[in-house]
Amino acid sequence: MKHSGKASSPVIRALFVILGLVSFGLGVLGIFLPLLPTTPFLLLSAYLFVRSSSRLYQWLINHRVFGRYIHDYIEKRSIPKRVKWYTLALLWASILWCIASLELGNLPRILLLAVAVGVTIHVVKLRNSD
Repeated sequence: MKHSGKASSPVIRALFVILGLVSFGLGVLGIFLPLLPTTPFLLLSAYLFVRSSSRLYQWLINHRVFGRYIHDYIEKRSIPKRVKWYTLALLWASILWCIASLELGNLPRILLLAVAVGVTIHVVKLRNSD
C-alpha cells in the first residue's frame, strides 16, 4: 500500500489501531448483514493499520479469507469477477429495497441512487483478478 508513513504520535497510532479493529469488525459483520458493506471497512482497516501497526497490516493482507482481495484491490486495482458481480447485485438489491420499502423523501432516494451509480462505476472499472 502506498502511504506517507506511520503516524508519529503514539496516541494517534493507538487510536488508528482501535479504529482499524472496529472497522475490521464492521467489515466482518457486513458479510452477514446485507446493508453493511464489507469491502470499504476492510480497506479502511488496511489504511489505518498501515499507518499504525505493521504487524496488524501484515496480518490483514495475509488473512486467509480477506487477504488476497485486499491485496489485489490495493496493489492491482482488481477484484475477482464473481465478487464484482455479487457486490453489484447486493448493492442494487439493497438500494432498491431501501427506496421501495422505507419512507424516504425524494432527496434521500436520489442520493441513494447517486451513491449506487457511483459505486457501480467504480466497481465496473476495476480489473478482474480471476
